[in-house]
Amino acid sequence: MPQGHGLEWIAGKGTPMTWSTRQLAELAGTTLKTVRHYHEIGLLDEPDRAANGYKRYGVTHLVRLLRIRRLVDLGVPLSDIPSVEAADERSEEILRVLDAELAASIARQQRMRRELAAILDNRASIDLPADFTTLADGLPEAQRSLLLAYSSILNPSAMSALREQLSGPRSDVAAQFEALPEDAPEEVRRHIARRLAPEVREQQKDHPILRDLEASSRRGAAITQSVIVKALTEFYNEAHLDVLRRVHALLAEDDDGPACRREG
Repeated sequence: MPQGHGLEWIAGKGTPMTWSTRQLAELAGTTLKTVRHYHEIGLLDEPDRAANGYKRYGVTHLVRLLRIRRLVDLGVPLSDIPSVEAADERSEEILRVLDAELAASIARQQRMRRELAAILDNRASIDLPADFTTLADGLPEAQRSLLLAYSSILNPSAMSALREQLSGPRSDVAAQFEALPEDAPEEVRRHIARRLAPEVREQQKDHPILRDLEASSRRGAAITQSVIVKALTEFYNEAHLDVLRRVHALLAEDDDGPACRREG
């Protein structure tokens, strides 16, 4: 039994008032076009018409329309509404799938908020993959750009190894390497390469997955190689690249044994 206000409207009021399509849409908080679409697909029954041909909607149509709108607002596809309302064998599956999608969406939005907070706190973090934002202040711009490029090819394990590797303090020789001008003399390049090689060797021992980036890639070999080569040549100058070639040669000599050890 309804309680409170409204009871006085029941007695002696004659035939209940009906509404036009536009009025029904306004009451339900939707549009005329939407109501007509629901008629077309069979979700909302057509009402009786007045003598002048206009549709006459009653409260049952309003309740039906509000129920449809509620399910739509919850994300239920129009095609699934009859199953959900009928509580048939597909109903629970539909709702559980929808719940899982909403949970994934919420998780994605929470991650986006964390990333936005990191960017607001430090604009430099926009130049890094999402999981690397705490390293923004400690990395040179070229290295940040390299990491962002590498994130397009490397698998999560390789990216995690890179993050762990870069989380430690930067050595003096690493800082000297990053600061190399393009016209750095031969002896300076040779000196940095010889100091950098043991450090790279130690990093490879601690993170074996980084020894072969091609094997740690989510892409094909050709694409992986093109990203690595283009990124290195774009973000490092010729002195950097020369030092990297020297380091690679020194590491190869170590692998071949003492008899072959010499600088290339």
